[in-house]
Amino acid sequence: MARRERVVRMSVEQPLWSALTAYRILTMLYAVLLAVFGREKYDRPWVAVAFLAVLVVWTLATLPKVSNATACTKRFLGADLTIALTGILLTPLADFEAQQMDGPTLPSIWTAGSVLAFAIKGGWRWAAFASSFVAVANIVERGHPSRDTFHNVLLVWVASIAIGYVIEVARASERTLARALEIEAATRERERLARDIHDSVLQVLAMVQRRGTALGGEAAELGRMAGEQEVALRTLVSSGLVPTTRVSEDAAEGAVVRSVEVDDEPSEQADCDLRALLAPHAGSRVSFAEPGAPVLLAAAAATELAAAVSAALDNVRVHAGENAQAWILVEDWPDEVIVTVRDDGPGIPDGRLAQAEGEGRMGVALSIRGRLRDLGGTAELISVPGQGTEVELKVLKVPRGKAGSAR
Repeated sequence: MARRERVVRMSVEQPLWSALTAYRILTMLYAVLLAVFGREKYDRPWVAVAFLAVLVVWTLATLPKVSNATACTKRFLGADLTIALTGILLTPLADFEAQQMDGPTLPSIWTAGSVLAFAIKGGWRWAAFASSFVAVANIVERGHPSRDTFHNVLLVWVASIAIGYVIEVARASERTLARALEIEAATRERERLARDIHDSVLQVLAMVQRRGTALGGEAAELGRMAGEQEVALRTLVSSGLVPTTRVSEDAAEGAVVRSVEVDDEPSEQADCDLRALLAPHAGSRVSFAEPGAPVLLAAAAATELAAAVSAALDNVRVHAGENAQAWILVEDWPDEVIVTVRDDGPGIPDGRLAQAEGEGRMGVALSIRGRLRDLGGTAELISVPGQGTEVELKVLKVPRGKAGSAR
């Protein structure tokens, strides 16, 4: 089953559109209640009733328009702002004293919802455009605006622009985060493919080179060519230019680790006994110590951990010699599983791992540490020249309901 990388992102704008929808409904009700409780003051109540009826119908009918950025078109924003401005300018016609008393306009604070729609849709420039029209309409409606009128107009203008600017910053941050997630996903996929190449093709080429050199004759030439291809492929892998298609997985004398792709859906995975995956490594030169009870891990985690152990044993065979002895110890703790691979080889000189990575030999970096990092675990390598090497692999036991979050 194919591996699926899923990145779930929630748009930063969606909560704002939801809040705007609720704001428009609440402020519509507020405008209606103001008119009901202050109906005695209207000189022409029919003007107020007619406008508020239009306001109620428009608000309820256009709720889908303020549900997301796609639905909120420029045409809708223009019509919405026109209704708000019309309500402001009709206020003196319905209430003669509104100009002198600095009372609320017919749409009241519903007007701010129209300006906020501009801010969410287009940022601070659109907010400045809409709030400027609202400011002019309020000044005209007052006739002889007071200091409080200018204060309220300036407050709405500055607040709307600030909100629009914050939204633009949030959008830019969201784009940056989305790009970072895409780069991280691509990097992980590249590392996974590089591990597969190392565990299959590179191992085969290295084996052909060794056997060809040992046999001599025409086989030596074949080994030389295989060595050249190994160097070229290692360079390709270390440069990050790994192919985007799945590499074939040919086995060679048990030295090649078969990597299987698994579905990342935790609900579709059964727990796997790690002992069954590691037991085939036991032999005359590999001792295997395991708990008496099954060591259960999610199938993907168990497979990757077993592949990391195989990579460690491959390093023992290649670098510690054919006669080196290795030991595998599995420890099953309540919250984690620890697998230790130890050998009695000559050990790793200081700086050799960094040098190997520079040469494109990524066995430890990708096949071991890379796998454990992707599982949320750790890989520690301890080596003393002349005293062998020990690789300790730790993987946390993640509850199946949370398995998807560990990747």
